[in-house]
Amino acid sequence: MHTQIAIIGSGPAGFTAALYASRANLGVLIFEGTQPGGQLTITTEVENYPGFEHGIMGPELMDVFRKQAHRFGAQSKYETIVSVDASQRPFTLTNERGDAYTADAVIVATGATAKLLGSKGEQEYMGFGVSACATCDGFFFRNLKVFVIGGGDTAMEEANYLTRFAESVTVVHRREEFRASKIMLDRAKANPKISFMLNSIVEEYVGTETNGVKKLTHLRIRDTATNAEQLVEADGAFVAIGHQPNTSLFKDMLDMDDVGYIITKGKSSYTNVPGIFACGDAQDSVYRQAITAAGSGCMAAIDAERWLEAQHGA
Repeated sequence: MHTQIAIIGSGPAGFTAALYASRANLGVLIFEGTQPGGQLTITTEVENYPGFEHGIMGPELMDVFRKQAHRFGAQSKYETIVSVDASQRPFTLTNERGDAYTADAVIVATGATAKLLGSKGEQEYMGFGVSACATCDGFFFRNLKVFVIGGGDTAMEEANYLTRFAESVTVVHRREEFRASKIMLDRAKANPKISFMLNSIVEEYVGTETNGVKKLTHLRIRDTATNAEQLVEADGAFVAIGHQPNTSLFKDMLDMDDVGYIITKGKSSYTNVPGIFACGDAQDSVYRQAITAAGSGCMAAIDAERWLEAQHGA
């Protein structure tokens, strides 16, 4: 099967790219992969996406995105692309069953995945007190007691951000030394709302369930020096140990930074391979928001449309 534009990955970036490309009267196939709708499908309420005065549930928002793209002719394939042959055009994309597709242009919108601890209860309470994004969920923890887990710049940045809302913020870190830069660490230490639990590991997220609604209430924390454990009250826990872009499929093909974020040229979505474009969290290590992902998806669609026009005229 051939398409003009293949979009690998869904979420705000992929669906927005599909919307713009299909409205430009281009043939569009979206390969939604193993997590259709992306990270927002595991997010409960989204209150910071423009246009929804009273907020909207993450899965519902992604369903609206999908239907809007489909309205203009984009098609979804609930398949995972496992290889891309960029040695010749059209590009060849192969799914997990070995089925091959060809495309004149490819938009990479594979996103990123928050690194998690893997501690007991983490998945169970994700979205119910446990979060991996302070800027997404901090507002819900006004005047509450929250914990940030991590020791890098991300953890310090999220801890400082959360003090705008939370009554107190405790940084839990497994060592005494920090990976965070001195300026970020000093800023966190100077904040009167932030305290530190060092040489400490979260062993378990503990909570309650009332009428089918889960709620985090405590963290079981182990001291790495003494192995002593304590149960501490917690209204919220933010895992801030970094993100991993889902870009291994393009290793040795697309230029990436040392973490794996795809490098795009200037203020565009162009990669080092002509005809392959990248958008969303696969190439954004800074903002990682639904609105910025959607914006970059728009850019990728416009870039791809113009590139295809130039090829046609060549």
